[in-house]
Amino acid sequence: MTREEKAVIIDELSQKFASTPYFYITSANGMSVGETNQLRGLCFERGVEYRVVKNTLIKKALETLDTDYSSFDEVLKGFSGVMFHPESGKVPAQLIKEFKKKSGTDKLKFKGASVDSSVFVGESQLDVLIALKSKQEMIGEIIGLLQSPAKNVIGALQSGGNKLAGILKTLSEKED
Repeated sequence: MTREEKAVIIDELSQKFASTPYFYITSANGMSVGETNQLRGLCFERGVEYRVVKNTLIKKALETLDTDYSSFDEVLKGFSGVMFHPESGKVPAQLIKEFKKKSGTDKLKFKGASVDSSVFVGESQLDVLIALKSKQEMIGEIIGLLQSPAKNVIGALQSGGNKLAGILKTLSEKED
């Protein structure tokens, strides 16, 4: 690979890292061609872009960004693949966990991730990433919490009106 080709790849990766707030670095070392194709198919179904890139190119692309990714230095060893997802930080984590369960092997390793510029390193962080809620989920929960008291007041007013109507009907029937 020539310097010019490397420069183009670094530039593409830099743009991808800058424009995508969620990316994961994985290792698929020891996976067969069939397992790798199965992983790529699963990534395609979930809207995750998966690319295998040399560690030095990943490192140089990350150095061009404003965020400090120096903790990825220990992660960028061996075979590395990068997963990008434009909308959710937990979709790739769920995909990794599901792939491990389906294949019955531990060949796909989670090395690290960046979720909204927060860095997660190590296999132990995978469950933390799965539990993360997206921005839309958080907004939905807040709206639900804010609407809850209003719904209770409206419900109480409506049920009170029904009770009053029932009492008046009962009293009018007794007079007859």
